Amino acid sequence: MKITRRTLLRGAGVALGLPHLEAFAQGKETPRRMLAICNNLGVLPGGFFPTKAGRDYELPAYLKEIAAFRNDFTVFSGLSHPDVDGSHASEVCFLTAAPHPANGGFRNSISLDQVMAEQIGVKTRFPSLTFGVNVNRGQRSLTWTGGGVMIPCEDSPSAIYKRLFLQGSAEEIERQMNRLKLGESIMDSVAEHARGLKRDLGERDVERLDQYMTGVRELERRLVLAREWEKRPKPKTTAPEPKDPADSRLYMEKVRLMYDMARLAFETDSTRLITLFLDSSNSPAIDVEGVQITDGYHNLSHHGRNESKLAQLTAIDTWHFKLLNELFAKLKAVKEDGESLLDRSMVLYGSNFGDANKHTTDNLPVLLAGGGFKHGQHLAFDKQKNHPLPNLFLSMLRKMGIDAPKFASSTGTLM
Repeated sequence: MKITRRTLLRGAGVALGLPHLEAFAQGKETPRRMLAICNNLGVLPGGFFPTKAGRDYELPAYLKEIAAFRNDFTVFSGLSHPDVDGSHASEVCFLTAAPHPANGGFRNSISLDQVMAEQIGVKTRFPSLTFGVNVNRGQRSLTWTGGGVMIPCEDSPSAIYKRLFLQGSAEEIERQMNRLKLGESIMDSVAEHARGLKRDLGERDVERLDQYMTGVRELERRLVLAREWEKRPKPKTTAPEPKDPADSRLYMEKVRLMYDMARLAFETDSTRLITLFLDSSNSPAIDVEGVQITDGYHNLSHHGRNESKLAQLTAIDTWHFKLLNELFAKLKAVKEDGESLLDRSMVLYGSNFGDANKHTTDNLPVLLAGGGFKHGQHLAFDKQKNHPLPNLFLSMLRKMGIDAPKFASSTGTLM
């Protein structure tokens, strides 16, 4: 039996695309995925940036940790977000490029993953997932909707595992379906009330209301999608349920577990879009194998060229790249229709800080691996007059099959 999309569209006056069901499949596709990672304290620049551009560059210390994947990644220098300043406030703009985040009245814009989710999110159980390590939940995230609303991070690997793989009982599923239906009815009431208000508002208030309604429509859409997926069984995995680290000092173990959850989510095609916010500013004196860390991560970032602090930071940075090496190896080992999961998955690693010691937001450390791009080079741009990082984001959108004319402050593509 053929089912048309029109038959499956729902919502009062709003076209809502439902999950990618076999009944209206249009041939086999090549899934593309993205994992975007931001470490909000960055890395020591000397260990990250090569001194020579092009393909024949010498690997600096940190990149030696991922040397086995040299031809699977590209390292960038001379990139930043135009007009994104504000010191630590810049972290919420890593995937949005919204200018002047520290200014009063700042409103964030849509993040890269959510632009992608609007186009391909209907194809998977979860349109996108938002992870965090040592985050203050509800206060910081990389993911923002088109209405400028933050999507909070999930910081529990075990909770993520349960969402991905553990199926509730028939009664639990029914209760969840009823909760989703209730949420839709509330959204309908809110939308109707807001439309009634619009007749009596001035121009600026109408604009604010329109932004609010954009958020309401997005919530409606997510609720309908969630309800449809509740009817379908979750995928199976042989991977054991992870145990959440009990101490925030176990930062590196938390990062490793989040990488594992991202890989499992991609491997089972539960989602194709994940963001991971590594809140180093909110981390204590973390445990690092083989090195005694004596101070909080944030305090170490303000090293003032102190040799002891620099040595500890170098050890921390090195472990970040050891964990990236593990992630790349695990993605490379999973095959999907003759390609590796790394070939199908863009892994973006970077920071909102070029130099956390000085709180600078230019010359950001950025690395892109996998995803079907031609890699194996250092793309170097002017370190004084930086190239827009959103140009890379636009390239990633195009690779995802999204023909966006631009993203934020982009002026073209990079790859």
